[in-house]
Amino acid sequence: MTERIRKLFQAHLRNEVHFSTVSGVASTKPELIRYFDENQPSIDVITTKSFQVKPNPGNREPVICEMAPGSFGNSVGLRNPGLEKSLPPIKKLRKEGLRAILNVSVSASNPEDFITLVKAFDDVADSIELNFSCPHASAGFGASIGCDMNIASLYVSEIRKAYPEQKSALLIKLTPNVPDIGAVAKAVMEAGADGIVAINTVGPDIHIHEESGLPILNNKLGGKGGKSGVWVRERAIEAVRSIRAAIGDDPIIIGMGGVSTAYDAAAMVTAGADAVGLGSVFGTVKQQDWRSYLDSMKAETVDLLAGKSIENKAAGYIVSENRMLYTKHTVLSAVEHTKDMLILTLSGTLDCHAGEFAFLFIPGVGEKPFSVAHNTPLTFLIRKRGAFTTALFDLKEGDTVYTRGLYGASFEHRKAGNVLLIGGGSGVAVLPSLCRMIDGDGSRVDVLVGTTLETTGVDGKALFEDYFKSFGTYTVIADDGKPGRVLDHIDEVLHSVDDTCVYLVGPEKFMSIAAKRLMEKGISRDMIYLSMERSTMCGIGICGECVCGDRLTCQWGTFFPYSYLEDNAGELLV
Repeated sequence: MTERIRKLFQAHLRNEVHFSTVSGVASTKPELIRYFDENQPSIDVITTKSFQVKPNPGNREPVICEMAPGSFGNSVGLRNPGLEKSLPPIKKLRKEGLRAILNVSVSASNPEDFITLVKAFDDVADSIELNFSCPHASAGFGASIGCDMNIASLYVSEIRKAYPEQKSALLIKLTPNVPDIGAVAKAVMEAGADGIVAINTVGPDIHIHEESGLPILNNKLGGKGGKSGVWVRERAIEAVRSIRAAIGDDPIIIGMGGVSTAYDAAAMVTAGADAVGLGSVFGTVKQQDWRSYLDSMKAETVDLLAGKSIENKAAGYIVSENRMLYTKHTVLSAVEHTKDMLILTLSGTLDCHAGEFAFLFIPGVGEKPFSVAHNTPLTFLIRKRGAFTTALFDLKEGDTVYTRGLYGASFEHRKAGNVLLIGGGSGVAVLPSLCRMIDGDGSRVDVLVGTTLETTGVDGKALFEDYFKSFGTYTVIADDGKPGRVLDHIDEVLHSVDDTCVYLVGPEKFMSIAAKRLMEKGISRDMIYLSMERSTMCGIGICGECVCGDRLTCQWGTFFPYSYLEDNAGELLV
């Protein structure tokens, strides 16, 4: 084990406090690993998501649900890009230098694959965490290993025999779903592990959507998912206490499970943890507040361990309400504007602004995030792409659909004499909210839309034609076999490069090309905004899928000036 790790840990012997991210939460992308390393000094250990030898698409959404404020169900299913794609960016991070300990989590269903992963990541990791604990993984993975101390210890022994020269620390992540977690910890330590990570999620259980009576999570386990967050806190602390008693003072323990306040962290250290893992709590604190929250957590935990009283400031950053509640709606109309484009109108309303979005949810089928085209009547534009959008196309008047959100954030737009809105594909759904945002500014508004579908729908008009024409000009251009053909028509609607602001929506490649053409014509990069509608599975900051630079779009909003993207997320600009 490296001296760097040994010096950092052993907090339980010195009443020091070290915080760690946990596998599968927040630090799930290379960009977010760098973000925590550079912007969150109170995090001492950064843990990656669990990587496997082969890519794993994981489970279909929903993969996360919040059953009570701060208490989550989850069934991501070990989604990861596989070894070949995950190793190069980790190598790059290591080459550039890292302040924090890098704990690389790996998962496999046999010793051979674990050996492959340990060898591959050994040069770039400070510690390697073997995931013996995921409760909703496929057969042979995760808890299938950790529930049997003989199998778990055999795996550790085989890895040590095959690769005795390992330089990084070997940590074993254990499941709490065993009669005696201390006995399992002792067995893997005797087999050659350097330390323990505990606990992973409790369960799995079926998390029921109250109104429909159906499971919320979507997987091959009948909707079963692990439990994480505040409802597992006491069990996690007791598990760490049992592990420390079983393995003695010397080995490393990263303790986690439901920690959200300084009182929780102090209890975890007192139970025997060298570092305290923070996971689900990131879904209850806005990313804009993560620095203040984490710094308060560290300072207040130190004070508690020193016997001092605290104001519990960290808890003040936690959003107390359930951020994943579903709202019921009735389908008012489902009109196929074209064969692949649906205008879905629902009862109720949402106060959605440009930069925000919501999830649509059909129990037993799935959920996906969508931009809100109109707040009243509540309208979504759906392009047929896969199983879930096909299910939306099958909806009939009177059917039930649920929304959750809003997520993201509205933004302060640049007032300008001329405003140009350019949309591609289903990105046109974002344009009405932009029109509402600039309404009253006295701006000249021109809307330019490109489509691979028919330029007019069953009503003989272009999509939202009457609405857009109430704000200014509206031009629709068919691709006619040439992707992005609409960009050849920019000059027709670009009346001036002075006092002009441009908003781009659509595929990232489309927006990147459009932005570069606009800058060539003289538009400032600060006056060009792109709608980065990145994939997200949670909307609350847990999954990390929607990262853009160092910001999560589910927290900061989807619109970014080109200047920010060029400076912080150049890899997204083709």
